Amino acid sequence: MEHNLAVGLDIGTTKIVAMIGRKNEYDKVEILGIGKSKSLGVHRGVVNNITQTIQSIQQAVQEAEVSADMKIEDVTVGIAGQHIRSLQHSDYITRPNSETVIDEDDIDRLINQVHKLVMLPGEEIIHVLPQEYKVDGQAEIKEPIGMYGGRLEANFHVVVGQVSSIRNIGRCVQSAGLDLEGITLEPLASANAVLSQEEKEAGVALIDIGGGTTDLAIFRDGIIRHTAVIPFGGNVITEDIKEGCSIIEKQAELLKIKFGSAWPGENKDNEIVSIPGLRGREPKEITLKNLSKIIHARVVEIVEQVYVEIKNYGHEEQKKKLIAGIVLTGGGSQLKHLKQLVEYITGMDTRIGYPNEHLAGDSDEDVTSPLYATAVGLVLDGLKRLDRKSIEEKEVEIHENSESEVNEAPVKERRSFLDKLTERVKDFLDNAE
Repeated sequence: MEHNLAVGLDIGTTKIVAMIGRKNEYDKVEILGIGKSKSLGVHRGVVNNITQTIQSIQQAVQEAEVSADMKIEDVTVGIAGQHIRSLQHSDYITRPNSETVIDEDDIDRLINQVHKLVMLPGEEIIHVLPQEYKVDGQAEIKEPIGMYGGRLEANFHVVVGQVSSIRNIGRCVQSAGLDLEGITLEPLASANAVLSQEEKEAGVALIDIGGGTTDLAIFRDGIIRHTAVIPFGGNVITEDIKEGCSIIEKQAELLKIKFGSAWPGENKDNEIVSIPGLRGREPKEITLKNLSKIIHARVVEIVEQVYVEIKNYGHEEQKKKLIAGIVLTGGGSQLKHLKQLVEYITGMDTRIGYPNEHLAGDSDEDVTSPLYATAVGLVLDGLKRLDRKSIEEKEVEIHENSESEVNEAPVKERRSFLDKLTERVKDFLDNAE
């Protein structure tokens, strides 16, 4: 595979998407190929049938390879699912020598200490995100490196997940004949694809409504403050339509996409859709008002659960206010009148998020659909990893070539915990029989 290419693999509950992208000369991302397949074997974001998931991954990858006319080797994969939860935690270290300035190693020591937190059986810490630091009791420090102090403490946003679920995803990717280049939290990937830097500074909640789960990521002052995965998505709406109207799933899905609305007041009483009956039975007549009542009830439930999470973060405190409001993305965000309903329930400004923040201007309309927010985000993440790699390689070369006595070690960028997690999953898979 070429050096400047990255592939995102979004293993969702309803669809699996493989997307190939590269940076153009304007530092924007061009999508070269895209493949998608129906996701069999994933339930609420968690793999529950390895064989079927492998087949779906291969199908999506093949389609992407054909459309881009190239071979895919490494992929960046997203993890989500109902097993992901997050918590707030604060920790501190006492430095042996307060005469020296705080450096990377002190921060690494502090972060490693957070990793010793005791979790539930089978859970592991996926992500440790420092929020703000305190040095010797002086609060609200964004970047403590270079300061003097004896006691360094910080508040952390800690994301926790089940390690077996993550390994299963790694296993599927490997068995599909691909290399695991990186692992990323899906709400973070979608956020990178959809949100602007200004929104992240002002305070914004990204709600990614997928088929099996609804992911939430809250940013404020440019830092991620809260993440949550709610185990409902578009599929439960389809399920309700199926039950409520006594029709089969395929018809329920079509009804939802074509005629569904989250706001029952929009439909007149006399608007009716006729659905062909099963084999020789009478067709069914369904009023659109009833359809949107069913959808409305379920959507309200999902939005209210998300709103509880936004309140848990502390949106109602003046200092934590989310000025940019809410951005909706994911396939479920395409439901008619959803934006109005969310604004009505939460009282927050809302927009639909399209993943065109970093894409080249002439990108296909298909690619910029909210459906593909996570996939685009994973491609961006893969490209970022490539950039980091090439910088590190250059630094090593410079270091080797400089014959003169240089005391400066090459600047090592702090590796995110997800990089370490990726390596651990790789090691585990390599050593497992």
